[in-house]
Amino acid sequence: MRILLAEDEITIVITLRDALEDAGHEVVHAADTGAALAALEREDPDVVLTDIRMPGEGGMAVLKRSVELDQRRPVVLMTGYGTIDQAVEAMRLGAVNYVQKPFRNESLVQMVGTFSRVRALEQENESLRARLRSAQAPGDFVGASDAMRAVFDRIRTVAPTDATVLIEGESGTGKERVAQALHAASTRAEGPFVAISCAALPETLLEAELFGHERGAFTDARKEKKGRFELADKGTIFLDDIDDMPLAMQVKLLRVLQERRFERLGSETTRRIDIRVVAATKVNLRDHARAGKFREDLFYRINVVPIVLPPLRARAGDVPLLVAHMIERHGNGRKYRVNAATMAALERYPWPGNVRELENAVQRAIALCEPAGELALADLVPLDPRWRGAMEVAGPVRPLREVLKEAERRHIERALEQTGGHRSQTADVLGISRKVLWEKMRDHGLLAQDEPNESA
Repeated sequence: MRILLAEDEITIVITLRDALEDAGHEVVHAADTGAALAALEREDPDVVLTDIRMPGEGGMAVLKRSVELDQRRPVVLMTGYGTIDQAVEAMRLGAVNYVQKPFRNESLVQMVGTFSRVRALEQENESLRARLRSAQAPGDFVGASDAMRAVFDRIRTVAPTDATVLIEGESGTGKERVAQALHAASTRAEGPFVAISCAALPETLLEAELFGHERGAFTDARKEKKGRFELADKGTIFLDDIDDMPLAMQVKLLRVLQERRFERLGSETTRRIDIRVVAATKVNLRDHARAGKFREDLFYRINVVPIVLPPLRARAGDVPLLVAHMIERHGNGRKYRVNAATMAALERYPWPGNVRELENAVQRAIALCEPAGELALADLVPLDPRWRGAMEVAGPVRPLREVLKEAERRHIERALEQTGGHRSQTADVLGISRKVLWEKMRDHGLLAQDEPNESA
């Protein structure tokens, strides 16, 4: 990093500059306020280290000018005559730290190293946001993988038509968003978008929800009610989880799709509708139909244009883009960071709940994180044993003896569990003596505090 060191004490300049340059940084020195202000304009440093008392107006003037030029640039004030009021004022004006002389050069080198890592993360995240902007597609979708680009192309192609669309994909892959994108890009965009889950209601209620009813059509029908098909007239109806629709209802739905007309429950009046139908299924509906769990004629009626949404585990490279998008959506304007090791762990995880699970994880991590801080892997999915391996890989490499000791402890615990805590049987299973087992249990903290010594 390029560092502006504004300091008039030559001893501090020499030793601190040497320490910073040894750490790989470039140091620009200014011995007075005027030179420091000129260097701010000319050098555009990444970090400013400035003494408060030096010839000219002093470090406070350097701080103010630095903040005017770049609010994100870290400024550290150094002083041998500090007061609490002065420190508070410095922080109010935008300083990130306030260091009392004499100080250890190593502490300032470490501080600058932290600024460097934060800047690297910010640059990486900005690059990610740039990729995100180029990867956004219809319906607020995000993805740069070949699988998602194929989905985007299909949405753009079929949206302007009135063709019936069947969206296939696992739970949490974003099927309703595809339906909304199709509607928003269609000629019906000014009309209503009406969604209903066929799995959420029993058969008797589902029919009334879809087709509506007249007053007195059944016990609780105290007034007439329009159904979802009627409400979707001149727009789009989205039938989610159509694979869960009862077979008897499928017959009635088939007629509506063929003729675009229906009757409310309790009415003999036929109503015509002008709608676009989009359906979604979480299973392979063709196999469902072959197994007799779904009407084949209805399947062919709704499977005019298929769109298959890939699971998140099959979308190589999309996880960082999605995380950046979700941080922008849920971060309330704050730029949260995710380090490279954590991101790598997120990419390794199979995400059985797909994009919905990832979004929930990001929201939870933001809620548990300090404002505009770094999202921790443990906060993204805490206490989930499926993440244990990813978290270990993402962390720093530990000494081999620590890893082996931890593995030995887990193995002994497992053996004790299998034998019901019987020491002799456990020793036999592990192929060691009872005395050695006791010693290892002692070393691993697996003994009660008042346990008698068996190694004597």
